[in-house]
Amino acid sequence: MCERLVYPVATNLALDDKLIVKAQELGKHSSKKDAVTAALKEYIQHREQLRVLELFGKISFAKGYDYKKQRSRA
Repeated sequence: MCERLVYPVATNLALDDKLIVKAQELGKHSSKKDAVTAALKEYIQHREQLRVLELFGKISFAKGYDYKKQRSRA
């Protein structure tokens, strides 16, 4: 994931308090901000994994390729 320089921005969102409290409890987060930040990170990671899954069956490979040979230091 590409990290960008991000400046904190005050944001006013209408979020479901029940969901945030549940996320805080499950993740043992001390603040709502920590819970939301963790949730966003997990969401992004999940979406990036889905993009990788879309590649299955679309990438060709050399049948004779020996990946173990590439690991050899000799």
